[in-house]
Amino acid sequence: MPRLGPALLVALVTVVAAGHPMLLQPEQVHLALRGNPRTMLVSWVTGNLTESVVEYGLLPGRPFSLRAKGSSKVFVDGGSAKRSMYIHEVLLEGLIPGSRYVYHCGSGLGWSDVFTFVAMKEGTEWVPRFAVFGDMGNENAQSLARIQKDTQQGMYDVILHVGEFDNARVGDEFMRQIESVAAYVPYMTCFHDYNWNLGLLLTSTHLFLFFLACGTNFHILFDLILPSKKLRPWIITMGHRPMYCSNTDMDDCTKIDSLVIQSHGRLIGLLNSQGVDLEIWAHEHVYERLWPVYDQQVCVQWCLDFPYTDPKAPVHIITGSAGCSERHGHFILKPAAWSAFRSTDYGYTRMNVHNSTHIYLEQVSDDKVHCLLLFYNIISSLALTIFFSICMPAVF
Repeated sequence: MPRLGPALLVALVTVVAAGHPMLLQPEQVHLALRGNPRTMLVSWVTGNLTESVVEYGLLPGRPFSLRAKGSSKVFVDGGSAKRSMYIHEVLLEGLIPGSRYVYHCGSGLGWSDVFTFVAMKEGTEWVPRFAVFGDMGNENAQSLARIQKDTQQGMYDVILHVGEFDNARVGDEFMRQIESVAAYVPYMTCFHDYNWNLGLLLTSTHLFLFFLACGTNFHILFDLILPSKKLRPWIITMGHRPMYCSNTDMDDCTKIDSLVIQSHGRLIGLLNSQGVDLEIWAHEHVYERLWPVYDQQVCVQWCLDFPYTDPKAPVHIITGSAGCSERHGHFILKPAAWSAFRSTDYGYTRMNVHNSTHIYLEQVSDDKVHCLLLFYNIISSLALTIFFSICMPAVF
């Protein structure tokens, strides 16, 4: 066992003397991207202060031949108990793109289970694959079992959780639940608020993935990293609260003068002028797909037979039906003209970026066993596609 530093040793002795249980075992292990495909961020929590270490190695090969150290910070729960825990982060660098690694995290006082991950790939000869959903919590997490199984079968490169998950003690249990996914595949999230902390996902001609979070200064981010659509053929945003929806709950997105649109009116024009292709939302506990839409107006260049070929406005998708304590959402009977497809089934979205001209999306229903509600392509060229909106058998 490695020797403990003086400060850490004093802290541990103090806890033991006070009669508190030792909480040294890592839990809630979580991978995340940091913009460079040759890096991977590993995070976890402990109840007491420990070192922050990841031991890892290539597969096949020696399992823990490499070692990286990081740091931790104390987090104090905002509830009445004022619980404290330590959040650890270690950045793994110099990874070989597309290679599988084995790792565990912790310290000489306790190690996590052994996990594996695949470093993000580079180049053009691969298809980034995503699971996309929002509003999944500890209770009634209908989609979790299937997402766990999908992950174990190697179906995804990245998970996008579009906001709203449990916090406090329930949140701890939720993070333990998703460890079977988040410890193997980067699990990226966005906030649940009105401040438009947008996640921005870019794919270049080399399909080099970025994930950048931004707050209200979103225009600065666009100016810095979007010099040309030629360099970034696909631009995808994700934010929790949608601009549009056709639900019965009278939420903000049901209103023409919604707070999101009022507060960030310039953003609508910015997203359109910068050529954003796809905007992913959640918050409403349903699935709803829109026609290409700008400022409440449907923008279809060809006809409704080929609505997603060279769309002249962003395509909006609401995918907030993965399952939480608030159960299903409900729709109004007659939606606006921009609403193309709606479902109240529990489920989640799969997205594959095939190349610089085609994105493939499908919606998985957890209510209809082994069923895809629909699948479709968004095409940024003059190529034609066939649009399907029927229930197709899925392979699991």
